[in-house]
Amino acid sequence: MLAYQAGIAKFEGSDTQVFGISEDFTPSQKEFAEKNKLTFPLLSDFNKEASAAYGSLYEVFGGWMKGVSKRSAFVIDKEGVVQYAEVLENASDVPDFEAIEKVLGRLNKA
Repeated sequence: MLAYQAGIAKFEGSDTQVFGISEDFTPSQKEFAEKNKLTFPLLSDFNKEASAAYGSLYEVFGGWMKGVSKRSAFVIDKEGVVQYAEVLENASDVPDFEAIEKVLGRLNKA
């Protein structure tokens, strides 16, 4: 979690909105956010619609769980166009925050 917090902290104060999305119920997310002192909102994808739409679902995870969301990062511009997509196969990996910064820098100059 610390790697995520450090990576996401880079975007605070910029013209960027960060959201976290998980399959958890909103009350669980609230508890998680408070415990981990998250500074960005968490959205619930309980029905896995967003995960499916962005191609970030494992068919099988951990040998038996179906439809678990993959760790992913997306940059979506003001027009709703995906400018960066990173869907990670390994759940312990973190997104490439430097690559995300480069895309955001390019978008902010445009």
